[in-house]
Amino acid sequence: MPTITPSTAVDYPFTAETERLVLRPLQAGDAPAIMEFMADPIATEFFPMYEPSEAAKNTKDMLDRQLERYDIGLYGLHALVEKNSGQFVGYCGLLIQEIDGTSELEIGYSLLRKYWGKGYATEAAVFFRKYAFKHRLARSIISLIHHENFPSQAVAIRNGMEPSGTSTWRDIPVVVYRINTPNFDL
Repeated sequence: MPTITPSTAVDYPFTAETERLVLRPLQAGDAPAIMEFMADPIATEFFPMYEPSEAAKNTKDMLDRQLERYDIGLYGLHALVEKNSGQFVGYCGLLIQEIDGTSELEIGYSLLRKYWGKGYATEAAVFFRKYAFKHRLARSIISLIHHENFPSQAVAIRNGMEPSGTSTWRDIPVVVYRINTPNFDL
C-alpha cells in the first residue's frame, strides 16, 4: 500500500499562483460558481453522482466535504481564480482516494465549461503534481478519469501521467492515470 503523507504535515490548504491562476482554499462564497458547474449537464456528464436538478444540495455537500478534508488531513480541492479577471474558473487539488482497496493521492480537477480548452486544468494539475513531489507526499500520484472523458485524459497525459489500468470508482468506470516520482524531474 502506498504511503501518503497527511496534509497536516505540510502547508495545506494554501494560496499560491501560477502564470494565469490564483489557487486558494475553497470557501462558502464560491457556492454560486460551483453551483453553475453542478447545474450544467454537459460539465457533469461524467459525474453521475451530480444530478444537475440537485445542484444546490450537491454544491453544499461538495463544499462541506472539501472543508472537512482540509480539517482531517485528506487534502482537498482549491479554487482556481483567473488572475486577470478575478473570475472563478473551477477547482483542482490533491485528494486522498481509495481505489481497489488502496489509498492513493489523486490530482482532481473540474472547470466551468466556459473555461474549457484554455489550458487552465493542465496549468493547475501540473502545479499540484510538482507540489506533491516537491514535498514527497507520495511515491506516485493518480488521476481517476471516466473512461469516456477524453479531454480530462488529455490533461492527465500533459501532466506526465500514463494509463496504468482501469477500475470502478463510485460506480464509475475509470482509467487510472499515474505518475511515479522517479519518472519525472521537478
